[in-house]
Amino acid sequence: MPRLLTRTGNARQRIVIMSKMLLTEFYQLCEGGTCQDLLTEEEKRFVSNGGLILSGVMQRAEAQNGNGRVYPMRVLEREVENYKKLVKEKRALGELDHPESSIVNLANASHLVTDIWFEGKDVMGKIRVLDTPAGKTLRALVEGGCQVGISSRGLGTVDESSGAARVNDDFQLICFDMVSEPSTTGAFMMRESKEPNVWTKADKINRLLNDIVKD
Repeated sequence: MPRLLTRTGNARQRIVIMSKMLLTEFYQLCEGGTCQDLLTEEEKRFVSNGGLILSGVMQRAEAQNGNGRVYPMRVLEREVENYKKLVKEKRALGELDHPESSIVNLANASHLVTDIWFEGKDVMGKIRVLDTPAGKTLRALVEGGCQVGISSRGLGTVDESSGAARVNDDFQLICFDMVSEPSTTGAFMMRESKEPNVWTKADKINRLLNDIVKD
C-alpha cells in the first residue's frame, strides 16, 4: 500500500511513495477445454515415455483480469523477453500453490516452463511436470481430473488513478506457479498428448463440463 507523507514549509506538499507488492494472477491452461498439439518430436518422446506436459494461456495483456488488474502490453512484452532467458537456461521453475514470497523455493518446485510466447495479447506457454515430490502431487491431481490453473507471480505497483488498477512499468515477473484458483470461467486444463485426438477419461469429463458451462 502507498504511504502518504506531508512536509510543512511555505506550502504543504503531498508526496506519495509507492512500495512494491506481490502481484499474482490466475489463469486456466488450455482455455476452452481443448489443447492444440504443440509438441515437438522430442516432447512427444517424453510424453510417450510417461512424461507430462501442459500448455495454454499463462497471462493476458490489456484486459482486466479476475483480480481487477490490467497489464500493459509493453510491460508484459518486456518481462516475457526477460523470462525467455530463464527458459533457455532451464531455470524457469515454478511451485505448486502460491507462496507469499518473491523467491522460488526449490524444495517445492513442481514444474519447469520450457517455452513461452505471445499469440496476440495472450502469453502462451508449455510446462514440463517434474519428477519431484511437488511434481508427483501435481501429476496425481491432473490425472485425477482435478481443475488446476496457472498463476504468474511478480513484484510491482499499480496505478488506480484511471479507475482500473493498471500495473506500472516497475513490474518484474518472477515465475509461474500451479494453483487451484481459476480466473477464466469455464476453462479446464487439458494435458498435451503425443496424439492430438487421444483423450483420457478425465479429459473427456472436463470437455463435457466445458460444453455445459458454455451452454
